[in-house]
Amino acid sequence: MVLSKRFSKDIGSMLPSVEEAKDAEEEEGSPPNIGGISSRPPSRPLQSLSRESGDNKIVQRPTSVKPVNEEEVSESKEEDIKAEPEQHLEDFAKSKESEEDCDTDLEIEEAKEAYDPSGKARYLSACKIFGVVPVSYYLRHMGDSKLVMRHHGLGAQAAKAIALSLVTNTSIVNLNLSDNWLEGDGAAAIADMLKENCYISELHLCDNRLGLKGAKALSAMLLENITLQKVYLSGNDFDDQAAPYFSDALMNNQKVECMDLSQNMFGESSGEILGGAIAENTGMLEMNLSWNHFRGKGAVAIAKGLGANIFLRVLDLSYNGFGNDGAAALGEALKVNNVLEELNISNNRISVQGAVRFALCLKENKTLRILKMGRNPMQSEGCFAILKSIQANSESAMESLDFSDIVVNKQFDDLHTVVKTTLPNLTVKLGGNSDMFKRTFPKVEPIQKVKQYAKENNLQLSELFPITDEQVQMTHEDFKEKLTVAGIIMPKEEIQQLVVFLDKDKSGMVDFSAFQKALSS
Repeated sequence: MVLSKRFSKDIGSMLPSVEEAKDAEEEEGSPPNIGGISSRPPSRPLQSLSRESGDNKIVQRPTSVKPVNEEEVSESKEEDIKAEPEQHLEDFAKSKESEEDCDTDLEIEEAKEAYDPSGKARYLSACKIFGVVPVSYYLRHMGDSKLVMRHHGLGAQAAKAIALSLVTNTSIVNLNLSDNWLEGDGAAAIADMLKENCYISELHLCDNRLGLKGAKALSAMLLENITLQKVYLSGNDFDDQAAPYFSDALMNNQKVECMDLSQNMFGESSGEILGGAIAENTGMLEMNLSWNHFRGKGAVAIAKGLGANIFLRVLDLSYNGFGNDGAAALGEALKVNNVLEELNISNNRISVQGAVRFALCLKENKTLRILKMGRNPMQSEGCFAILKSIQANSESAMESLDFSDIVVNKQFDDLHTVVKTTLPNLTVKLGGNSDMFKRTFPKVEPIQKVKQYAKENNLQLSELFPITDEQVQMTHEDFKEKLTVAGIIMPKEEIQQLVVFLDKDKSGMVDFSAFQKALSS
């Protein structure tokens, strides 16, 4: 068989040399050496005593072997054994020092990067990514506990940049981004941020046109967030399609204590959906559902939900369409609800009939302190029925009744006088304040009006009042008649004011000469 050079070389390295084989044969043939000097140490050192040596390496012996004492061999072996761990310890110490040096270098580099709790650097980077200009107001106030950025016209892209920086912000606890046209995309970015941020407890996103997409995103966030306590979402075009998402959030989130869903477009079907959620919720203390379209079955469902709820303290249902059936259902709810303290059902198309049905149930309520029923067509009779039920309830906690823009009669006034003796702390707001809606004009003196009339018609005083010398003095009635003949029309109050001004001595006669002087001045 012909072997290659490489293969023959490898085999040769594994086989013993000729000298080793010869020595081995001599040793086998010779008698054992007892107590004397051994012929020589083995050609290969023991595995446990060798250092950094290969298993297959052949150790070449010198041609002459010097006899060695067994004690010397033993001492040599012990020294080798002791030296080996010392060497390993030295190598381990050097490697450890090298590792510590490396760790120190990393720590120095990490220390150079200061932690940014406000997220300023992240915000500036996000602005570049989303292609928006950084808002200087936000940069100045991102370290405040309360950030109010209403009416800044941010839009969805700028909201995304702000949301990205707020993920790690630990300062802001009250965030107000109302009226910024965030729409659904902006709301989704804020919602994603609130899944990570655990410091913000109050959120204002009113008037942002969030729509259905925003409702989905925020409701999903409320299922995860456990730090938000107050959420204001009025004026965001939420309709019946958005109601199921908020219903899910109300039933599963028990941390939010105040929610504002006013000025949206929730209708009758939304009321049926949200009514069940209100009944199941165990965390809400204050809820605002005003300025929606709750009516019919939806209104009744909300009322039933109120009856089953044992946590709500304040409920605003004003400017809806509860009507008489809704009012009756609310009354039934107040018979069993012993928690609610404030109820606003103003402007809900409640007539006298609805007010009477509501009042009958109010006799049994012991916790309601504030009741607002203004701007309902229930007239004085409806107000009388409410007040009479409070009088009949010896355990009533009522402190304030609001019957704004409802004119009452003497019968109600008499009852009110009697009730005040038994409930001295009860305040009742009556009638309307229509003066605040009237257009006011600057007050003009009557003399100035006469002057203005003469100027506009290019008339002289003699043409306005053709009189003789005998008519310099005239009665009040004659003076008023001459004003009418001259075409000067003024309210009776102003004419009387002018007459009093000209009759300075209170003789019952007008001094026309004084009138002339006043006009020429």
